[in-house]
Amino acid sequence: MKDEAGRRRVVIDKVRPEIDGGRFPIKRVVGERVEVEADAFTDGHDSITCRLLWRPESQPRWNEMEMEALPNDLWRAEFTVSEQGRWLYSVVGWVDHFKTWRRDLRKRVDAGQDVALDLRVGAALVREAGQRAAQARKKADARVLEGLAEDLEADKDQEVRLLLALDDELAALMDRYADRRFATTYSHELGVVVDRVKARFSTWYEMFPRSCGPAGRHGTFRDCEKRLRYIAEMGFDVLYLPPIHPIGTAFRKGKNNSLTPEPDDVGSPWAIGSEEGGHKAVDPRLGTLADFRRFLKKAAEHGLEIALDLAYQCSPDHPYVREHPEWFRKRPDGTIQYAENPPKKYQDIYPFDFETGAWRELWRELKSIVDFWVKEGVRIFRVDNPHTKAFPFWEWLIGEVKREHPDVLFLAEAFTRPKIMYRLAKLGFTQSYNYFPWRNQRWELVEYFTELNQTEVKEYFRPNLWPNTPDILTEPLQIGGRPMFVQRLILAATLGASYGIYGPPFELMEHLPRERGSEEYLDSEKYQLRQWDLDRPDSLREMIALVNRVRRENPALQADHSLRFHEAENEQILCYSKAAGDNLIVVAVSLDPHYTQASWIELDLEEMGLAPDQQFQVHDLLTGARYLWHGSRNFVQIDPHQVPAHVFRVRRRVRSERDFDYFI
Repeated sequence: MKDEAGRRRVVIDKVRPEIDGGRFPIKRVVGERVEVEADAFTDGHDSITCRLLWRPESQPRWNEMEMEALPNDLWRAEFTVSEQGRWLYSVVGWVDHFKTWRRDLRKRVDAGQDVALDLRVGAALVREAGQRAAQARKKADARVLEGLAEDLEADKDQEVRLLLALDDELAALMDRYADRRFATTYSHELGVVVDRVKARFSTWYEMFPRSCGPAGRHGTFRDCEKRLRYIAEMGFDVLYLPPIHPIGTAFRKGKNNSLTPEPDDVGSPWAIGSEEGGHKAVDPRLGTLADFRRFLKKAAEHGLEIALDLAYQCSPDHPYVREHPEWFRKRPDGTIQYAENPPKKYQDIYPFDFETGAWRELWRELKSIVDFWVKEGVRIFRVDNPHTKAFPFWEWLIGEVKREHPDVLFLAEAFTRPKIMYRLAKLGFTQSYNYFPWRNQRWELVEYFTELNQTEVKEYFRPNLWPNTPDILTEPLQIGGRPMFVQRLILAATLGASYGIYGPPFELMEHLPRERGSEEYLDSEKYQLRQWDLDRPDSLREMIALVNRVRRENPALQADHSLRFHEAENEQILCYSKAAGDNLIVVAVSLDPHYTQASWIELDLEEMGLAPDQQFQVHDLLTGARYLWHGSRNFVQIDPHQVPAHVFRVRRRVRSERDFDYFI
């Protein structure tokens, strides 16, 4: 043991946030705060000083901030992350002999004790600090400290010396040149991955490009350009495309997942690869790579960022199968093992073997796919079934990509067991699909979103809420009619800062399953072209546009962690709030798509920053109606056939200088 180690008396324990002992970083976006707490203490009765350390990983020098001492040996401070990339933070603490001396001097003076000797002790401490200032080449400060040391031990009026001893400017100088020889630094440098704001707040729309063509013709990127205004006017900022690569013909699936396709069947876009190319090629029926570049540019002109599907799997016709058979698992008869989830079989898809002896070459090639599309201008990837690929691979891939391009975002499509979903988020996935589609009862929603937003999970798992996907048509959407689609839209858009829909099936309320008990769509776009009447009078496009405008105009709905649930007497009413500064939103949603429901709700006014007897206005941002509420207990009534929810902006009542009441 080094000599200094034996004299480090401060214990620093339980730094928070800290994920799995510092194994994984937390997540933030540019401009957000990181609030750090630590338990820190020492033996005996000496005072200690704790400081928060933080820096971008690319910079060698730490920034420091004094931590606030709270009851029960708890210390707290916060810093703001100002740029993308990886940041580090830690905590350092030491026994502060000057702080201890100053504290005890006050007590002795208050008790009327003789403090002449104590002043000499203080002078010695100040003189030592002056020597440290000199070593740091801070000559002016060194001279000031030496002069103060002389004044403290000089034969002067004791009252004057006490004023000097307890002066705040002296305390600040002593803090600047504290004796940190025996400081304890926390055992871990903890990480923060800092993303752009879209990692926290984004609004996604999924669309099959091949269904954008007219009159049953296979769509092209030029056809997709005509759809951009429609999507942008609904208020979306991310347009996600399923795989755009050539599709294999071997074992091609037909309509409704049939094993016997017709000659004109287009196959599943997830069966990637043909003679025309693989993951770095564009399906020629969609156009050329130049057409895709043009499409990216046109999308940006409409405020839309394109997200591509990253599906690490191959059709039997993929060039990889011929060129690198060692990357795939073989069956006893010598054929390649196709994908299975018994009893389901996916003969048109070959998964990679992540236990192959050539795993290094496989990893490098898979990363080169991301590199290729990043070079083309893509910065968002929706990753298909990441839980079926090796965890170490994802940690390496995402880490390498974000080191080179910190603005790249990855959405994990992993509907699997909770611990696996959370592990993927810890490994680096920016956002994650989740169990929202299957949380329909009030208690389920409260329990699940409390876990996501009020536990350690919030530090690394960013949920992206989807009421439907091409794979998920839940039973409530099948039977709940228009009110259920609107209800799930509002829940997704207000419970989550990031959400998405698969359209046009969502806004056109497509609800027929392939068969009873199935969540598969009848005539699914996964296997065939579809034509959509976007101008249908019953479309939800106007409601979607309104909800997304409410999201853009209210910062409270652009983050998750302020979410708080409030009591409602009726189990069919879910009530919750979100806040950001003065922006306060209260949402009441009817979970019954059939009948009018009413309830008294009990708001937690203290949590919302409102006085118990305060009168305030609530402005329904969906209908325009305004109501005056008073106190914590208020009444709501919701007809699902009108609008199945209230989204209230709370406007506090204030009094002007002329004694006029108004609301802000």
